[in-house]
Amino acid sequence: MAKKYIEEIISIKDIEFPNKGIGIFNENKVYIKNTIPGQVVKVLIKKKKQKYEGRLLQILEKADYEIEQDCSCFGDCGGCTYQNISYDKELEIKKNNVLKILKNEGIDNFEFIGINKSPDIYSYRNKMEFSFGDTGKDGELSLGMRKRNSYYEVVNADECKIVSEDIRKILKCILDYLKDTNETFYHRMKKTGTLRHLLVRQAFFTKEIIIGLVTSSQFTLDLTQLKDKLLTLNLDGEIKGFLHILNDSSADVVKADNINLIYGNDYFYEKLLGLNFKISLFSFFQTNSAGAEKLYSIVKKFVGEIDNQIVFDLYCGTGTISQIVAKDAKKVIGIELLEEAVEAAKTNAKLNNIQNCEFIAGDVYKVVEDLRENPDLIILDPPREGINPKAIEKIVNFGANRVIYISCKASSLAKDLKVFIENGYSIKKLEMMDMFPRTYHIETVVLLNRMK
Repeated sequence: MAKKYIEEIISIKDIEFPNKGIGIFNENKVYIKNTIPGQVVKVLIKKKKQKYEGRLLQILEKADYEIEQDCSCFGDCGGCTYQNISYDKELEIKKNNVLKILKNEGIDNFEFIGINKSPDIYSYRNKMEFSFGDTGKDGELSLGMRKRNSYYEVVNADECKIVSEDIRKILKCILDYLKDTNETFYHRMKKTGTLRHLLVRQAFFTKEIIIGLVTSSQFTLDLTQLKDKLLTLNLDGEIKGFLHILNDSSADVVKADNINLIYGNDYFYEKLLGLNFKISLFSFFQTNSAGAEKLYSIVKKFVGEIDNQIVFDLYCGTGTISQIVAKDAKKVIGIELLEEAVEAAKTNAKLNNIQNCEFIAGDVYKVVEDLRENPDLIILDPPREGINPKAIEKIVNFGANRVIYISCKASSLAKDLKVFIENGYSIKKLEMMDMFPRTYHIETVVLLNRMK
């Protein structure tokens, strides 16, 4: 190409995970984020390695199935992907994306049970991480989601549709209060400002709330008055804790160098399938509680009869799945890298009077070598990038009769399933659960049987 970028008008013909529309340019596919089939778009095209990618400039024609989005921030906000289509169409896209990825890897010989809707598509998220920034160069302080294609501009999220009204009220209260101070957002390049992130978690079933304000250590404002304002808000739920988190990392990540408790506790409680879970601000817990009940019900259905059987729950997080299946098993051994998550799993097991769960902190790749029991069933819920290739070899060598794999990224799932198939497993069933409405993410649950 003579120029670095070429401006073109492209018709979107197809879509693939994560959210890339596909058009044709010079008889080659061009991939354009945040587009859907049926749209005609103006883009800047650049050849990147061996493929063409386009940066969306403008949607010239909408797809005939598009609807009026019900969020004023959609398109600018970097959060939701599918506010402009019906929920049924969104599920169709997600289902087809997963099945296509698997088929391209030669994986299509299984019973596909279907895709399950989330119980709610609005106000379903029980955890949000908001960023501080500005509304543009020299703009006013903002708090919400990063603007698409921007490092510092932030779209205010006080109208966000996928969180509860309580969370929206808390966000607005904190932003309004801080606007009246001299505090500014933390600029990573200039190393100026103090305000970094806001974390809010609200249990879906108990309605309990904890809040974490993340700043640099240069922040010296007394937060007592802000705490009092938060506690006077008219909320459906109840604020159980307010924390001030100090973070001087140069990276744009939410982490804690130090935590100061301003009010209440650093945890709250949620209920799931009749069990109680104590959750801290940083504990892993599914972000869609009502959806999690459906997801774990699918897992229990795939588990089936496990009387007197040993179950390994690898990448167990805070042990939610372990405890849900424990009452039907002889013993469950959960392994998780994060020590904090393992301690939370032990605490929750005691809370629920579950005595046949053992939780071990460590890397699955290393810990499985020391396990002396032979599992009848292995449950896997690894990180987005899938299982460490060295770890999967050891997992396969256990020779468990059945494996249940839970994945939120289909390309990682396909990679790992091929290894299981090459080592004598067959895929019996596959079912999807939408845990993330209005985004491109989807959970997939797979049951594998070891062939005799």
